[in-house]
Amino acid sequence: MTATAPRPSEAAPEVRTAAGALRGSREAGLAVFRGIPYAEPPVGALRFAEPRPVRGWAGVRAAVSYGPPPPQAGVFGMEAPSQEAAGDDWLTVNVWSPEPVPGAGLPVMVWIPGGAYVIGTSSLPEFDGGRLAAGGVVLVTLNYRLGLEGFAQIEGAPANRGLLDQVAGLRWVRENIRAFGGDPDRVTVFGQSAGGGSVAALLAMPRAAGLFRRAVAQSLPGTFFSPELAADIATACATELGLRPTVADLSTVAPPRLPAAGDAVSAKIEQWRERWGPIAYRPIPFAPVVDGDVLPTTPWQALADGAARDVDLLVGHVRDEHRLFSLIDGVLGQVTQEQADAALRTLAPGPDGAQRYREGFPSAGPEELYELVNADWLFRMASLRLAQAHTTAGGRTHVYELTWPAPGLGGALGACHGLDVPLVFGNLSSGQPALLIGEAPSPEAEELSARIRAAWTAFAADGDPGWPAYDVRQRLVQLFDARPAVTAYPEETSRLLWQNHTFPALPLAER
Repeated sequence: MTATAPRPSEAAPEVRTAAGALRGSREAGLAVFRGIPYAEPPVGALRFAEPRPVRGWAGVRAAVSYGPPPPQAGVFGMEAPSQEAAGDDWLTVNVWSPEPVPGAGLPVMVWIPGGAYVIGTSSLPEFDGGRLAAGGVVLVTLNYRLGLEGFAQIEGAPANRGLLDQVAGLRWVRENIRAFGGDPDRVTVFGQSAGGGSVAALLAMPRAAGLFRRAVAQSLPGTFFSPELAADIATACATELGLRPTVADLSTVAPPRLPAAGDAVSAKIEQWRERWGPIAYRPIPFAPVVDGDVLPTTPWQALADGAARDVDLLVGHVRDEHRLFSLIDGVLGQVTQEQADAALRTLAPGPDGAQRYREGFPSAGPEELYELVNADWLFRMASLRLAQAHTTAGGRTHVYELTWPAPGLGGALGACHGLDVPLVFGNLSSGQPALLIGEAPSPEAEELSARIRAAWTAFAADGDPGWPAYDVRQRLVQLFDARPAVTAYPEETSRLLWQNHTFPALPLAER
């Protein structure tokens, strides 16, 4: 019996990139290409170096499987993915396209995964790009180096290698996305948490200029390090291995083993509180470094000075940013007065910040104060400050807040950190989102997700997500809830408490 040839619409899609031809798969009417290398594996002679463009290949390369995850930490109660048989081709992109033909001219969205700069991979089921791409965009997700490999301040290596990877990924998009049906002049970079922080950094990086037209920063963290702080942390990590923080020394450690050194420092980071300040309280051992070269200054300062003024910005946060971390830390519903006092003392801005928080929220008990100051310091006010800096310098900015409470765990998490990700991608019941939204998403959740996806794809298409631009007088923002509304920014007390805080690079304390 002769096999029936697939119809053209069912045939495996093929495209030709600068490096060679690719064959992907057809899924739900979309052309999907996975595991495309955008740079050479950063191992061997390229370890801790700037990413190098990928070499070409002959013939047609299969692009049906995700690339291996970069080496990463075992934190947040998670086990680090096994690296033993995964390979070292970490620097890959994945593409979903409704129309993979040159000239289709579709807007492009490039996703940068988050994960505290120590975990994360584009292969997670919640990052499947099918539902977003079905809205009429070419969707790209990428991997980049994490932890010590990507962000440690190492002698003999460029700073912010993880950010340099992202720039290399965006250059690959610029050079190749037309073959997938995308418009290289309509690229939107978007990310959440450390991904949002990466987006903010890219806005400030001269190397990234011209590689994207729009940017979406979701719940970006306010943690950017001074070189001195980053170098001290790198020294502590290398000491765990009996080594110095140099390329020569750390290159002797196999990549899959290196994250354990960062984990060891994180496990006892409290002993560094006097020296490392708030990041030892959280703990946060890695973040972008304001090195003066790759990242000349903080994103807030760069945008205030007019950097990326021609880039449209969509920025926002969820209401209850810290609730998920309280659950992970085992203090949800159990915060003591002592813990609240320590958080206020460590994180509130200014010498009288703790007292001003108590006065600003006079009816708040220990748990609410603890949640508020952690959320404001780490995500909420950093996000708002970025919007204000961009707007004041003449950039077009749209702001949102997600206030819809997650129904998972009996609603205990509220509108928690990470809830926006499944709503943006439309993957409500695969992977971690099931914890937040439940095994069977409600019609309300599906409707909210559809509304958010439509806003994000509309922004990528023409810069208008569907509500007024932010200005420093009216401060209009979109609230995403079961009943959406446009209103003045609702966290006014926190805004006033933080209005003079500039989010400088975090310093190393005096010896």
